[in-house]
Amino acid sequence: MRKIIVGMAIIFAIFGGIVMFLERPERTDVIVIGAGASGISAAIEAKQAGLSVVLLEKMPRIGGNSQRATGGMNAVNSVVQENDGLVDSESLFLADTLAAGHYQNDRKLANLLVEKSGEAVNWLIGFGADLTDLGRLAGHRVDRTHRPSGGAPVGSEVVRVLGEQLVRLGINLRVENKVIQLIDEDNRVTGVLVRNEEGREYEIMADAVVIASGGFGGSAERFVFYNPDLKGFKTTNHAGATGDYIDLVADLPIDLIDMEKIQAHPTVEPHFGILITEAIRGNGGILINMDGNRFTDEMAFRDVLSEEMRQQPMGKNFLIFDESIRNGLSAADAYIDMNLVMEATSISELAQILDVDLVDLTRSIERYNGFVAGGSDEEFHRRDLPIQLTAPFFAILVQPGVHYCMGGLPINESAQVLDRDGVPIQGLFACGEATGGIHGNNRLGGNSMTDAIVFGRIAGQTAGVVNK
Repeated sequence: MRKIIVGMAIIFAIFGGIVMFLERPERTDVIVIGAGASGISAAIEAKQAGLSVVLLEKMPRIGGNSQRATGGMNAVNSVVQENDGLVDSESLFLADTLAAGHYQNDRKLANLLVEKSGEAVNWLIGFGADLTDLGRLAGHRVDRTHRPSGGAPVGSEVVRVLGEQLVRLGINLRVENKVIQLIDEDNRVTGVLVRNEEGREYEIMADAVVIASGGFGGSAERFVFYNPDLKGFKTTNHAGATGDYIDLVADLPIDLIDMEKIQAHPTVEPHFGILITEAIRGNGGILINMDGNRFTDEMAFRDVLSEEMRQQPMGKNFLIFDESIRNGLSAADAYIDMNLVMEATSISELAQILDVDLVDLTRSIERYNGFVAGGSDEEFHRRDLPIQLTAPFFAILVQPGVHYCMGGLPINESAQVLDRDGVPIQGLFACGEATGGIHGNNRLGGNSMTDAIVFGRIAGQTAGVVNK
């Protein structure tokens, strides 16, 4: 009997050891939470530094909001600018960025964004990205917004080449794996708790965790909580942009910053929440209100323009452009394919289709064309007047919609997350829209992709170094 009991004890001990072994947490050097442009950039840099990396994405595919970016990616001193002979400077780019943010930006972070912007574009081009088309978005004084040839959307191109690098480098990507908890010991983050697509929970331990989970613009509950004025707004964000980092850091000594600073994009199609690229205005499109009147500088900062648009009759307006603008931006054809665009062969037909006053609409377009011919917008002081508008005309109904969260986790220039005393929390990094401070009160159009790549790369480069 005693031999049987001893034997059984040995068996249970062996079995228990096997179970403990099977349940032992995984181990890697770096964990990246979120596979948008910033998270993938961080994973690539960490992997190229010789570190083991696990990239976790809660959605079924990579890209996040980055996949939806349309207008372009800002940079100074890129190979594209240099080849085109454009005169630009870091000081001018920084000045435009700070002015857009109403000088509430974290100056050090904004300066780093500008300094590393050209390098970020060149890095993507080195992977095969097409960023050869240069344009100008609202708030810029120089053509520094890089996008694919023909004016195609920038996000899908960037996500494409970054995704190819994930495969080439053999990075351990896990989609439909959501991080539900950070594991920390004595103010040092040491790993994560993950729930996979089957509902099983498991732990991964690491020297560094990079939060790149994006903002919360896809959650009406959250953006209204932080800014009640946005109740009822449509959003351009994908469904996964729910601010997961807010819950992940809730038990850490961190004060989130600028959470109420949520940017509305001026031109969003109101029925489906589809972002209409700022490049249409940048290439010469104008805004007309429901009465048929032009009412603003179409290239004003996004927050200013959004507020002016909300003050117009019914809070809705029409974005007007012509054949030459359509031909210069392939994104315009995508809107036509989605049946968002109204077409007219003359001003009178356009007035009839839009149900606006013909006299006012004619006066608005002819007056604008006169400003273009004279080189000065005497009515609303628009600085950039690329072209006169001629038939045939195209129009899209637009209104402001929630687009970007300027607030989030406080970070330093090494992308380390800071505690309430401004001291880095060991093992924890962040990049992209999960962070705050870079853009101040309002983001300059085209700076989100730059932010994602610049600070994603920094997070990946430093995450496995400062904790050793």
